[in-house]
Amino acid sequence: MNALLARVATWILAAVIGVVYGVAGTIGQAAVWGVVPVGLLVASLGFIALLVAVRILTGERASALACGLGAMVATLLFANEGPGGSVVVPAPPEDAAITPGLIWTFLVPLVAALVVAWPSASRRRSTN
Repeated sequence: MNALLARVATWILAAVIGVVYGVAGTIGQAAVWGVVPVGLLVASLGFIALLVAVRILTGERASALACGLGAMVATLLFANEGPGGSVVVPAPPEDAAITPGLIWTFLVPLVAALVVAWPSASRRRSTN
């Protein structure tokens, strides 16, 4: 019973951390330095590192999935129009094909899926 409680607590904590990073990444992805999307680069690399660290430290896919789902929920909530009409991640203009906000919106679930689906190194080591 204690092991199950510890696992559920780990999943909840991972989801909360994902929400916090999802909010920070969604807000920070808009930062640019000249033409370089520094905010998108930092948010993307940080999110990849966060998910890989959660997967390695916990040794299970469920924690990484909870963290990724938390970040996805935060990103999707902030990508919509707020009650005052403000939008953190605006849609691309009609003459532009892609924006950093659009890349961030699709990158979060893609990275989460890749990290969760990545084969476990411990199984590979034990079979050799």
